[in-house]
Amino acid sequence: MIKLAGDVSSGDHVCAIPDSAEHLGELAAEFVAHGLGRGEKILYFDDDGAADALLRRLTEDGVEIDEPLRRGQLEIQPEEATRATFRTRLPDIHAGMTAEIARYRDEGWAGTRLTGQMHATLAPGASGTLPEFDGLLARLIRENRESLSALCTYDHEHFPDHQIDIMRALHRDHMAVTGAYDDGLLRIVRVGAGHARLAGEIDHSNRPKITTLLHQQLDAVLRSADAPADIGLDMASVRFVDVASAVAFVHAAESFPASHRLVLHRVRPRVARILDRCGAAFSAQLVFDDDPPQLDPPPPAR
Repeated sequence: MIKLAGDVSSGDHVCAIPDSAEHLGELAAEFVAHGLGRGEKILYFDDDGAADALLRRLTEDGVEIDEPLRRGQLEIQPEEATRATFRTRLPDIHAGMTAEIARYRDEGWAGTRLTGQMHATLAPGASGTLPEFDGLLARLIRENRESLSALCTYDHEHFPDHQIDIMRALHRDHMAVTGAYDDGLLRIVRVGAGHARLAGEIDHSNRPKITTLLHQQLDAVLRSADAPADIGLDMASVRFVDVASAVAFVHAAESFPASHRLVLHRVRPRVARILDRCGAAFSAQLVFDDDPPQLDPPPPAR
């Protein structure tokens, strides 16, 4: 069954195969943010410092994390603790997690969510195979169907293709892959009529994709009577734009009809400086907005 991050609820054991590090961060942040909003306890198993990227992405998405971290609603298991967990006997992990889930329930959390890095299961000294650990997680979810959910991510950087194929087959539920462009450097996701989210870096290798995106978004808006007048790009996760790409943004905005604008949301200061130096400050149809784009809610699932 294909699920969106916002559809995951207690009893779900969802698999995701991210296309890139940006995609991995996107999936994990959506899963965690949804759980925080539901009042659930979140356990994130860190390895290789991935939790830093998760927290950064949540902040970029406008998700409040300081209070959940302080209260313990969002709990990061540090790298060594994560690796030690996967060196622990499976029956002991089961007993320990069962007790923890019961404790979180007694503390009043609406449920428990588990996600994070699992490639320590492939390291020497692991107490079981990856399918065995996944089977243990599936058992915990069956036994705590009213209070436990999990997102398992298997990225191509840490897991061989044959292992990913095995894990994909073992999961009934899979995270939906939003239509996107992803070259490992830049990820683009359309998030509504006339709006898209960009993450990563923009340079000569993917600059034509930005130009194409803007033309497509403008064309779609002009063809729709209900579409907004502004073309919005959420730039919160764009870390770098080269000079030629900044110029391309300015030229694209200046080619818009007078009735439409290109609105760049949540632009980082470094990126904004480059854009300003390339003419954004003098382009009436290119504007910055510190707030996230206001999107219409998605249609209800059928």
